[in-house]
Amino acid sequence: MSYKAKIQDMRGEIRAMNKLIPETAAAFGDLSKVVKEGGVISLKEKEYVALGIAISQRCEPCINFHVEALMKAGASREELGDVLAMSIQMGGGPALMYAAHALAAWDELAAPAA
Repeated sequence: MSYKAKIQDMRGEIRAMNKLIPETAAAFGDLSKVVKEGGVISLKEKEYVALGIAISQRCEPCINFHVEALMKAGASREELGDVLAMSIQMGGGPALMYAAHALAAWDELAAPAA
């Protein structure tokens, strides 16, 4: 399954869950908004932190979402490489495997639509 399809499927699952627990979904959405808009570091830097955590936690859907967000925030593939290297250094072999997922997602999402 492509990364684009995985992202789309996960969004569908999240929408269904949000309908079941709307208060929780709204609270999480509010938290996300406040965290992304506040503080002194840029949104791109925050997304790099989130990606590093997603890799260390081995959350492929999180990796996919944060790679997509990084692309929208103006990140470069080279910057991504630095973050992946740091994630691997901190997380060892498991981080290496999930960092490869992050790079594959980036490359697929960056490719021109067929």
